[in-house]
Amino acid sequence: MTDVIRHLDRLTTATTVEELWDLHVKKMAEYGFDRIMYGFTRYRTSSSLGDPQDWVLLSTQSPEYMKVFFDEGLYYHAPMLKWALANDGACSWRWMMDMNRIDNLTKSEMRVMEFNKEMGVTAGYTISFRSISERTKAAIALTAKTGLSQDAVEQTWAKHGDAIIVMNNVMHLKLLTLPYTGERHLTKRQREVLQWVGDGKTTQDIALLLGLTAATVEKHLRLAREALDVETTAQAVLKAAFYNQMFIMDAEL
Repeated sequence: MTDVIRHLDRLTTATTVEELWDLHVKKMAEYGFDRIMYGFTRYRTSSSLGDPQDWVLLSTQSPEYMKVFFDEGLYYHAPMLKWALANDGACSWRWMMDMNRIDNLTKSEMRVMEFNKEMGVTAGYTISFRSISERTKAAIALTAKTGLSQDAVEQTWAKHGDAIIVMNNVMHLKLLTLPYTGERHLTKRQREVLQWVGDGKTTQDIALLLGLTAATVEKHLRLAREALDVETTAQAVLKAAFYNQMFIMDAEL
């Protein structure tokens, strides 16, 4: 238990997403989960998970796996993802196997199962994190080492499952506090002008504060909207805040 507490301390004091993820990946590997994939969206609707470019997506799966699973849209039919969207907590992949045995999978779901088998993604657990709003959802898939059976995974889970769940929850909650750029990267100046807008300043106010022309401020705001793929500056402020890219201690992301 002392080792778990020490690890939780390291997670809570991580200062970057990269540091946090590296710590978590190494720790999960100690329990036999050498390929893990975390996804988080703040733009979920009844029919969509939002633009993939807006997701927080972290993975140690191979590029070949990620290309097919995401670029070809297999994730949309993944049984465990469907489970995660409808539930909170941890679920053994035996549930998916049971579904398969009772012939309850669609053809699209069977295609996912077959692809996973081809790629050695056959045993593991999925943890679905409790949502903070109806628009958000996060989950992590813990894939066991190639050659490990689901029975072997269940033995590990029976002994360490509670600790694994806690560590994943702490990782998830810590990640929500860290700056994340992904595909939506802002420059230092773009963040700066958005911060002033968030403080209620007008374009003229910002120009005076930063020693710029109003036209230059408008240019930075336009580029920030384009980088974040939004139509209005208010939306840009909201999205930048979502990804902790505003009012951060270290401005060099």
